[in-house]
Amino acid sequence: MSYSSKVKSELKIRIDSARHCRIAEIASILALNGYICDKDGCIIEAEQDGSYEPENSYLCLVTENITLAEKFMMLLGKTYDLGDNNIVVKYEGDKNKRYRLLIKSENLLHEILMAIKWEDKKICKKFAEPMILQKECCRKAFIRGAFLAAGSLSDPNKSYHLEIVLDSEDKALQLQKLMLGFELDAKIVERKRNFVVYIKEGANITDCLNLMGAYVSQMELYNVMILKDMRNDVNRKVNCETANLNKTIEAAVKQIKDIEYIRDTVGLDYLKPQLAAVAQVRLENPDMNLASLGEMLDPVVGKSGVNHRLRKISEIAEELRGQG
Repeated sequence: MSYSSKVKSELKIRIDSARHCRIAEIASILALNGYICDKDGCIIEAEQDGSYEPENSYLCLVTENITLAEKFMMLLGKTYDLGDNNIVVKYEGDKNKRYRLLIKSENLLHEILMAIKWEDKKICKKFAEPMILQKECCRKAFIRGAFLAAGSLSDPNKSYHLEIVLDSEDKALQLQKLMLGFELDAKIVERKRNFVVYIKEGANITDCLNLMGAYVSQMELYNVMILKDMRNDVNRKVNCETANLNKTIEAAVKQIKDIEYIRDTVGLDYLKPQLAAVAQVRLENPDMNLASLGEMLDPVVGKSGVNHRLRKISEIAEELRGQG
């Protein structure tokens, strides 16, 4: 099971105790996956003003995700008296592989439409209706419904990315506004004919999981982030130590080459005694660090003193090369 599926499975059993929150989540799911259908479940085209004639119209949830279908039924069952045969569930298992949940009871349809503020003289579909999103808890439920209906999460071991795909810029802007209200750094990108509201920063995604109620998934993401940070910290330290070691080796190689050049041209006696002593110790100990070289001198010289003398030797070697 993918990480995204795990999150949705956790959110499926997250049913708010407050009726107004359940209605907000139902409204979100229907706004993204709900359609107005005829009695056979065939989607009806909207009129020019985007409305539908209520006569002979039915509300239908269409989804390929069994988790969403089950969550929708749980929300309806907790919020309304479904009765017998008021909802017909169809599964199209050929090419489309879709679940269709058709609400056939006129009374139930009317009650749901009134609750989610879709019903007027005609049925008008709305997204993020302000009247049902006045409370903070309802806004959280609406975001949860939107994620269940049209959202996905990448594997956090590979990347941090949460997105919700919407079919219009207006819906994307409304959802982004809701998420920004919770200080989530939600952005919008256009992808083909859709608009995607997304979050890419790990800490923001954990906050989003928290407000949706996916607490187990949130902790799992936290653990992944901690392990990643630890690995990155170790890699940074290893890379830093490797870089320092390479610099030390390169410096030692150059120092030895300079000392050998002086030895082979004018001899080490050409150097002052304190420089000649450092040069001899370096030749005999090519892998030793500066501090250890200084301890081998008599009298003992500190790391900075050894470094200063080796730089002086290199300058002398450069002068001799210039004369040659």
